[in-house]
Amino acid sequence: MILYAVLAIVTVLLALFVNNRCARLQYGFSRQQVLNAFSLLSVFLLLFAVSALRLNVGNDYAKYVEYFHLIRCKLDTPTVVPTEFGFNAVCILIYLISGRNENFLLMFALFAFLTIFLFLKAIYRQADSFVFSFFLFMFLGYYFQSFNTIRYYFALAIAVNMIPYVLNREWFKFIALGLLGATFHKSLLVVIPLYFLASLTYKTWQLVVLLVLSSSTFFLKDYFLKLFLLIYPTYEKTEYLEGGTSMINILRCALILVFSLIMYNRVVKKHKRNSFYFYCNLGALVLYVCCSFLPAIGRVGYYLNITHIFFIPALINGIENKKIKKLVTIAVIAGVVMYFVIFLLKKAGADGLRILPYQTFLYHEMVPILSDVS
Repeated sequence: MILYAVLAIVTVLLALFVNNRCARLQYGFSRQQVLNAFSLLSVFLLLFAVSALRLNVGNDYAKYVEYFHLIRCKLDTPTVVPTEFGFNAVCILIYLISGRNENFLLMFALFAFLTIFLFLKAIYRQADSFVFSFFLFMFLGYYFQSFNTIRYYFALAIAVNMIPYVLNREWFKFIALGLLGATFHKSLLVVIPLYFLASLTYKTWQLVVLLVLSSSTFFLKDYFLKLFLLIYPTYEKTEYLEGGTSMINILRCALILVFSLIMYNRVVKKHKRNSFYFYCNLGALVLYVCCSFLPAIGRVGYYLNITHIFFIPALINGIENKKIKKLVTIAVIAGVVMYFVIFLLKKAGADGLRILPYQTFLYHEMVPILSDVS
């Protein structure tokens, strides 16, 4: 726990030196550009080291070790692997390059490298303030939760990098990147329609119609569940079919919705990017409330609420009164820090996440996987 807290604090302090809006020189590099490069590299190396050195940290770590083992077996004999073909292809390529050695630590390190790089790249390019957005990324737990379900968080990092394409109406690049990402985690396919819908402009009556249609899930739950099982038949008769949602996520989306409605005319209404964030937040709230019975609805919601790391600073920047702006900033920082403390104390070590206690292969041994005991 102390390691995670220190990591979050140190990397945010390093992020203070990053100015992602500095002007680029035509020839050479400015002092700020050099400082940016040093700070970003330091942040990346710290995050990568903690992620890559972990062993059996994450609720599904052993399951992924099993996946890597099955993919390695696929090189010699026909083997059924439940993961997507893009993920399998990358793993097979790494195995071939490394002499067919079954090194699961290398696989975890590779996806940690790619995931962290893509997140930092997206924050640097899209944030109004790198340090504020990075602070939210760390203290809202996005980085630490990437220790779980590595395919999904790699897909989530890809989704964040898809946002500029949808805002710029570069539909071919947007769809192509989405389809590529879906070869690693097929849930990324939902981002294509959801981000497209969030990029549109709606009239009040259209929103009312959409909300009424969304509320139909309360009465047609069984039909929607059957439709879901047609798409994801592997969920049938498993514990994942129980669904569930997070009250904290609902509360967070609701508070941001109230804040954004207060700032709507000034910050959201005529601002394409902030309007996109607004509808992403609204969509996440609707999903959490109306579709809580669907399995893994939280993953779909995360594709939408990841925009909070950009939307919250944009809303605060829109406050004209400096005194009120300072008070709101302090309140947000305090609230996020409180959330992070609760996350570490209550959620990080629980069965659904299990990123505590932290262990590293430098001092610990891997527990037997299914193939070892069967």
